[in-house]
Amino acid sequence: MIAILLACCIALLLTFVGTPQFIKVLVRHGYGQFIRDDGPTSHATKRGTPTMGGVVIIAATILGYLGAHLATGSAPTVSGMLVLWLVTGLGLVGFLDDFIKVKKQRSLGLRAYQKIIGQGFVGITFAIGALQFRDEDGLTPASTAISFVRDLPLDLAFAGGLVGLILFVVWANLIITAASNAVNLTDGLDGLATGASVMVLGAYVLITSWQHTQGCDVPRAVESACYMVRDPRDLAMVAAAMAGAAFGFLWWNTSPAKIFMGDTGSLAFGGAVAGIAILSRTQLLLIVLCGLFVIITLSVLIQVASFKTTGKRVFRMAPLQHHFELKGWAEVTIVVRFWIIAGLFAIAGAALFYGEWVARL
Repeated sequence: MIAILLACCIALLLTFVGTPQFIKVLVRHGYGQFIRDDGPTSHATKRGTPTMGGVVIIAATILGYLGAHLATGSAPTVSGMLVLWLVTGLGLVGFLDDFIKVKKQRSLGLRAYQKIIGQGFVGITFAIGALQFRDEDGLTPASTAISFVRDLPLDLAFAGGLVGLILFVVWANLIITAASNAVNLTDGLDGLATGASVMVLGAYVLITSWQHTQGCDVPRAVESACYMVRDPRDLAMVAAAMAGAAFGFLWWNTSPAKIFMGDTGSLAFGGAVAGIAILSRTQLLLIVLCGLFVIITLSVLIQVASFKTTGKRVFRMAPLQHHFELKGWAEVTIVVRFWIIAGLFAIAGAALFYGEWVARL
């Protein structure tokens, strides 16, 4: 528990202190946010606000995680490093996208195929790596079984050999792509995606910490309800480090934002929750934990489907947060109410996880 708290505190301190220094660097080079002309008119005042703040979040997460290991004399695990690879790799794709936007002052950064190639490379290498590196008990970081709060009977390895591996890689990348794009769509108002991500990651700190104390290799664990999860304590450290980094960053990102995290941060956050979900065997539970992100993503899908089939829009604007902006809601009101919704989903997800454990007693 000390290592988990240290990871959180180190990362929080680094973003709280380091973000204003990073803002000065961005301002000096003129790296400000490009605002689309078809967005809400109230967003025009945000033009030029420094972006790419995800760089600080990612750096603080890595340093918080490694610093906590160094302070406690423990070694990083394969599971922790895999999630950090996913966070850093997707963050790099987002950084390139952000950099092109601010450098050329246009709404288009990377081309669609370039993003797909970048995200695909990171996601595929993560998925393949997650099925390697067996420990002394034969556990790999991930399982080929589809999971809810633990592995379900449906195992993608039923096809056997290479086909089973391909099915898992496709499934893992579906989760990673969905999560990273969902956070990206949510990142439209000051502090909205950052605060919501803190809640989801906070729930994962509780979940993976519980898995650590109730692991099947722990003598005092209840055998009928124990968890076969590789390195849950390290997953808790990664979640805590990133939650702490996001919380420290939120001081500067809340309305009126002094800096935006950009695609650098949103893709990294999506990668973090997806990676932790896959390695903690809670893949489908992610839908509940990330309920706000799911709703906002659905609003975009509904809007596009409705307009293409009927020529009419369901919402004044998608994603959903902009619909309420155009209805006259103040930005802070939308953010706080959406935070409440995100918190309720995170609590519901954690409750489902714990309730399943109680039911097995």
